Amino acid sequence: MNPLGDLIGRLRATISYSGFPWRAAPVPTGMKPPTPLKGLGADYDTTWARRYPARLTRAAIVESIMRPTIAALASPDRRGLDRLDEVNGPVVFVANHHSHADTPLLLTSIPEPWRHRIVVGAAADYFFSNRASSAISALAIGAVPIERSKVGRRSADMARDLIGEGWSMLLYPEGGRSPDGWGQEFRGGAAFLAIRCDVPVVPIHLQGTGQILRKGRTLPRPSRTTVTFGDPLVAKEDENARAFAIRLQAAVAALGDEATSDWYTARIRAHAGTSPGLTGPDVGAWRRAWALGGRDRHSRRRRWPKL
Repeated sequence: MNPLGDLIGRLRATISYSGFPWRAAPVPTGMKPPTPLKGLGADYDTTWARRYPARLTRAAIVESIMRPTIAALASPDRRGLDRLDEVNGPVVFVANHHSHADTPLLLTSIPEPWRHRIVVGAAADYFFSNRASSAISALAIGAVPIERSKVGRRSADMARDLIGEGWSMLLYPEGGRSPDGWGQEFRGGAAFLAIRCDVPVVPIHLQGTGQILRKGRTLPRPSRTTVTFGDPLVAKEDENARAFAIRLQAAVAALGDEATSDWYTARIRAHAGTSPGLTGPDVGAWRRAWALGGRDRHSRRRRWPKL
């Protein structure tokens, strides 16, 4: 009897039966099979969208389609760009989030050298739910899948690698669009990423995009918008992600105050810690809507331009 020959025979029988190693090995009886990877959601590979042909296509989309469309729909007033004059290298841009119009507005407002070297953190469960939307999102806006329910290791590692390669990131720390026109509490993902990668964060406040295409609406409506860039912020020594996220939220709120009042008044309130909050009053829905009407007075509906 040849034990080696018997072992080889058993291995051949196993391969012919299961297909291993060319296919996954069979799951032992009583064990739950693992969920197969579908290549969607957080697993979608966007590497192809950062290669030169895709980048060239995206630049053409941004400059020839997005820019005139945003000019017609949003009439953006861009403020605070001089605050980026001393910034070099990759950064994390964070902004409040009211509308699907936010990303095109920002991609046409963020200046060089970041405009065509930026990726957008997009909800993996929304933008990467099927092949078509995944490909369109990755190509048109440079989207990468981010798990918004948690700081997933896969998303965090991917973001770290991209920043290490010189890419900047645009993130919405609220995790989703505003349901009622007021902002939501910032989550810690953007702050965690900035601390981990040791890069500055540029806060941005957007005003008026909710009038263009708020959550639940399918057709856009023209409105005036304001994009206000803030001073770059870096995490303090021993400052954790949650504390830094609170500071980023306060910075965006102060920029919103600046957009609706004036720079000097907004700075005084920011220094005193009395800037109007992003999240609005903790009252009933009708009172929140009433309060928002006064705050959003500079973003009234605008008619389509006469051609």
